[in-house]
Amino acid sequence: MRMEAEDTARVAALYVYPIKGLSPQPLTHVPLRRGEGVPHDRRFAFARPEGRYRPGLREGLRKAEFYALVSDHRLAGLDTHLDVDTGELTVRVAGHEVLTAHVEEDREELLAFFARVLDLPEGVLPVLAAEEGRRYTDVAFAGDGPMHWVSLVNLASVRDFAARTGAEVDPRRFRANVLLDGLPPFAEVDLLDREFTLGGVRMVGRYRTGRCAATEVDPASGRRDLPVLRLLDRTYGHQDVGIYAEVLSDGVLRVGGGLVV
Repeated sequence: MRMEAEDTARVAALYVYPIKGLSPQPLTHVPLRRGEGVPHDRRFAFARPEGRYRPGLREGLRKAEFYALVSDHRLAGLDTHLDVDTGELTVRVAGHEVLTAHVEEDREELLAFFARVLDLPEGVLPVLAAEEGRRYTDVAFAGDGPMHWVSLVNLASVRDFAARTGAEVDPRRFRANVLLDGLPPFAEVDLLDREFTLGGVRMVGRYRTGRCAATEVDPASGRRDLPVLRLLDRTYGHQDVGIYAEVLSDGVLRVGGGLVV
């Protein structure tokens, strides 16, 4: 096992993404429950009107069914924040507030706004995907269990990738729930099929995170500016960064929490 630094490995940052494809929201701590993911993560999504999603659908769909950074990079130009308690979404562009709307009560206004952002044809609106108890994560298509997995990215892996390619790589490109620091590069894969404790919460590594073209979008500028997939393949012979983990116990995960294997 390559995790020589496990006694110093820790949670460097925590994020929730309440709406698929929109801004990450940093957290100082997050309550986790066995078999469930980060509360409110990917709780909403904007589905393609010509796609398979219909209100009431209880099965997972692949990311291509939704508007997201993988194909709609202009979404990264929005600075969004959803108040998960009130349901109010605030959208800013270049520091200026351009929309405040309740996700469900102001649905018509919300969908019209995102239709303009996505440059959809006149009269075409995205469909708000929102089903109680469901998440629109990238692995939701694999079943209800994977839908709740938590995504982890090792900052040392990102730094190694940046050093080997000579590129500046913002770890936010990988849209993880948990950023880890203090591990050797790519040591996170040693957590697969193993139980570990992160900040007092028991987890098990389940799956390597294969990356998509969403990582090629600069989260700061919203421009597609770096061929991350090609560079990963050329540098490492694969396109994986990070892993998914299943939560095995209830607990509160905090920034600074340590990793014990």
